[in-house]
Amino acid sequence: MAQPARPPAGYSSQNGAGQQPYSNGPVQNQLMHSSDGQGYSPSVPGSYSHQTLVKVPPHQSSGQYNYSGSQNVSQLNNYQGPGQTFNRPPVAPFSGSPVQQPGPVPQVLLPALQNSAAVSSAGNFPPGASPPVLSNWQYSQTPVSQPVGSQTSRLAHVAGTGSAQPPSSLSGNTNPPGSYRYAASPGGPPLQNSFMKPGSAPPPVTQPLTPLHPPARPPLGPPPVGGPPLIRPSTLIAGPPNTQSLLNSAANRDGDATSAASDGSVVQNSYDAIEGGGLMATPHPSSAPPNPKMNRSVGYSYPTLPPGYQNTSPGAPGMQGSALQYPDGSKHFHQPALGTNHLTASMSSLSLQQEGLRPVNLLQERNILPTTLLKAPVPNLHEDIQKLNCNPELFRCTLTNIPQTQALLNKAKLPLGLLLHPFKDLSQLPVVTSSTIVRCRSCRTYINPFVSFLDQRRWKCNLCYRVNDVPEEFMYNPVTRVYGEPHKRPEVQNATIEFMAPSEYMLRPPQPPVYLFVFDVSHNAIETGYLNTVCQTLLDNLDLLPGNTRTKIGFITFDSTIHFYSLQEGLSQPQMLIVSDIEDVFIPMPENLLVNLNENKELIQDLLKTLPQMFTKSLETQSALGPALQAAFKLMSPTGGRISVFQTQLPSVGMGALKSREEPNQRASAKDIHLTPSTDFYKKLALDCSGQQVAVDLFLLSGQYSDLASLGCISRYSAGSVYYYQSYHHNHNPVQVEKLQKELKRYLTRKIGFEAVMRIRCTKGLSIHTFHGNFFVRSTDLLSLPNVNPDAGYAVQMSVEESLTDMQVVSFQSALLYTSSKGERRIRVHTMCLPVVTTLSDVYLGADVQAITGLLANMAVDRSVSATLSDARDALVNAVIDSLSAYRSSVLSIQQPGLMAPYSLRLFPLYVLALLKQKAFQTGTNTRLDERIFTMCQVKNQPLVYLMLMTHPSLYRVDNLTDEGALNINDRTIPQPPILQLSVEKLSRDGAYLMDAGSVMFLWIGKNCGQSFISQVLGVPNYGSIPQNMTHLPELETAESIRTIAFISWLREQRPFFPILYIIKDDSPLKSSFLQNMIEDRTESALSYYEFLLHIQQQVNK
Repeated sequence: MAQPARPPAGYSSQNGAGQQPYSNGPVQNQLMHSSDGQGYSPSVPGSYSHQTLVKVPPHQSSGQYNYSGSQNVSQLNNYQGPGQTFNRPPVAPFSGSPVQQPGPVPQVLLPALQNSAAVSSAGNFPPGASPPVLSNWQYSQTPVSQPVGSQTSRLAHVAGTGSAQPPSSLSGNTNPPGSYRYAASPGGPPLQNSFMKPGSAPPPVTQPLTPLHPPARPPLGPPPVGGPPLIRPSTLIAGPPNTQSLLNSAANRDGDATSAASDGSVVQNSYDAIEGGGLMATPHPSSAPPNPKMNRSVGYSYPTLPPGYQNTSPGAPGMQGSALQYPDGSKHFHQPALGTNHLTASMSSLSLQQEGLRPVNLLQERNILPTTLLKAPVPNLHEDIQKLNCNPELFRCTLTNIPQTQALLNKAKLPLGLLLHPFKDLSQLPVVTSSTIVRCRSCRTYINPFVSFLDQRRWKCNLCYRVNDVPEEFMYNPVTRVYGEPHKRPEVQNATIEFMAPSEYMLRPPQPPVYLFVFDVSHNAIETGYLNTVCQTLLDNLDLLPGNTRTKIGFITFDSTIHFYSLQEGLSQPQMLIVSDIEDVFIPMPENLLVNLNENKELIQDLLKTLPQMFTKSLETQSALGPALQAAFKLMSPTGGRISVFQTQLPSVGMGALKSREEPNQRASAKDIHLTPSTDFYKKLALDCSGQQVAVDLFLLSGQYSDLASLGCISRYSAGSVYYYQSYHHNHNPVQVEKLQKELKRYLTRKIGFEAVMRIRCTKGLSIHTFHGNFFVRSTDLLSLPNVNPDAGYAVQMSVEESLTDMQVVSFQSALLYTSSKGERRIRVHTMCLPVVTTLSDVYLGADVQAITGLLANMAVDRSVSATLSDARDALVNAVIDSLSAYRSSVLSIQQPGLMAPYSLRLFPLYVLALLKQKAFQTGTNTRLDERIFTMCQVKNQPLVYLMLMTHPSLYRVDNLTDEGALNINDRTIPQPPILQLSVEKLSRDGAYLMDAGSVMFLWIGKNCGQSFISQVLGVPNYGSIPQNMTHLPELETAESIRTIAFISWLREQRPFFPILYIIKDDSPLKSSFLQNMIEDRTESALSYYEFLLHIQQQVNK
């Protein structure tokens, strides 16, 4: 099985790319407890030692590396002056077996929590629970200053494959369980602060937790959206037999990813075991017998996690000693009607909202577009349950009524899937600190608002229906300070919650934040002027990078050679080290290339100030991107982290060199477009990166073809992001400079999660079969996310595997386990509950047309790549035809002329037509190949709300804004003009219209637009004086100007990217781009909306 974390000494690492084993050498010295609360001393060299990576003779295939970890290249120390060229010193090949750690393992102290009231959640192992030994790292169970009498268990680790047995005795802290902390979201302010004016609000930076008691159901922040690239589990790349990991012990063949230590305690060595097994796992030998009271068999069991809490039976002795003196434990338990066991009564009394089923004749009712942004449909649940449901901005299903059988789903001809925005910035987020994270013993579901409490001591899982014991600690509610009301705990009152994870959820100490910047400095790159912008933005935001005292940073530049920068303490200026051997890259002086940000800030600032000038006279036109990425990977492997690479042209030398595949004259052909990568080098390297917890973000700033189809793989499979700035030039295209500045600021300062994994679970009977997004799929259903960011969306496709008979509702739960930039291990959990229906009309009633469109867009990208663009376009059109045909033949009782659709799907043809006209799927000669590929990347990686805006822009009339119906936000009045249909019919020459297309905005000024708007908003005397390339509105002291700027600023603040505003007139060259977004009108490559409806009607009536 794949191993996502950095393996301990003597273990091989297999990450899906078939790489060779790594040897990292022994842990060099004990990690000390630091005063910064993180549990590490930044000055201790052994904490994350950067050993020199020594080359082995080149007998491996590309993308594979073999390092010996403990040799130092002392020959390099005598290279002094900047600009000197290195040749790799001769080194004997590494031979022999990997280094094993002899004797006891150094002790690592867990992070001490800042809040004195919160007890370290890892410190309490009740009698009988096994404290897990985590790979080659050892966690102490108590703080440095231990109370007299408490002991810390030291467990030496020896690799072995014996069976795990509970130790006969346990020395550890058996104090009562810890207390809880509820805090505001650590993600800082919500997204509104992305692009505010300087000084108006701080940027979103991870804030330290502050104790706080939020309301039972806090409002959750702004909107979420669609998904990213698909990786089918069946296509995973398996490593060759000789790299079989030692971790695949005999127990693994039974579906349990653990190995045994010499003392018999269980050793966790994969995130699959840590997060809990997935749907494909088999029963754990020691799992409890199935619940005899269940009326159906449970089809799935999962590997179990060594419990961090003691499951107490109803008659446990701990009850009688309670300070609250419950008489005899037999008190009758009354649960409010919030659990799903009360659904039968409450559901039967509901009347369905029949509006969703009202037939709409699309050929007659032309004004069907709502004048406000379309909201997600509300599931047909009892209000007590619905008020606890997950915010649709975070978790959304294409069908809010789940069909009971696959046959019913097939009949509806609609896709079933989920769209997630799991790490979204939230203004409020309940955070629980406790040594007890309550999970189902069978399927590992986290306790949530939709479980059922059978009595005070037992709860039934809402995914597998197993009955579990309520742990003793869970009986106490820290918010109300009442004992005996487990159903009122925050975990059971909030569908979105975050847990501070104890040590069982770690494979190694939480990694420090590590940021590596890789810059293209070829002649072409210097010509664009991007380096000035990037270095200045980085200088301005250096103190705002998410992190703590352990944050590390490094820089690499490249043209036809690779340049490293030594930032060693004591140097008067940064030292450049040049490696010209790009066929066989090695790392010179690795210990000084990634340095502590706080301790070396002056040297880092000096480098950023001088870097843009260092290459101004360079005539080097070649680009060795592949070797530069290989070097970056080697440098980052020991710790993991984030690589940000800036590229301006097609890579031309070394590994990963590419040739141009774009032929402008053939852009119109849907058959011969090169959407697939021309090499697997970037994908293989991305998988290597993923295995070492490294993500790569690509910034492409290019006016020429750069083969983004190939380059984009480096980000897709390493859970990175792609940014594309077409024709970037600081003089010729200055508006792109502002866009890069704003988006780079957001990128640098937004919160980040490291070494993350995500698993999505669903009620027994449902199954997930396809994932969309930027990640690598491990062990069938575990998504590996070396980095997770708040701007990424994901999607999954599902099927009904077993009939959901007798089920009133089903539930879905996503769990994201990550390391925060402060070094805390956290788990963010979202749970959603939806009703099950048995009739086709109810399935259509609950259709979420935006979610359906978003999922179909993801599927169409995959179809374009695996088949052809025309196949994908046909599939989109057929999705509309099939669903409306099924509705007409199976639901409509009276056949009527025209094109009939249920009210819930009235916008479906319009949205699919919009997809056909979007750059990802349109035909015609005006779409560059890289631009098309970038739009496809956005479809796969954008949350649904932004994807819909890119697909179907919003059009507003803005020359007559008023305060009527306006929003009041932070003393600002935001006008709310109605949304108009995307047709030139809706434009008047007397008005001014704003089109919001997500990543770009157009303000079209009609020829006869009122003089007051032109002078009081645009600040020019008349229509003829409006400049041709105007991209900013002047800030004038007029009511009209204030309203217009407030409205545009408010739209911009709600997204993580910065839309450029183009102000255009009738004779503007950009008018064609504006008209291209008029979805309802005919374009060179697509039908008008009315013509499209006629085509659909013709096919439906066949």
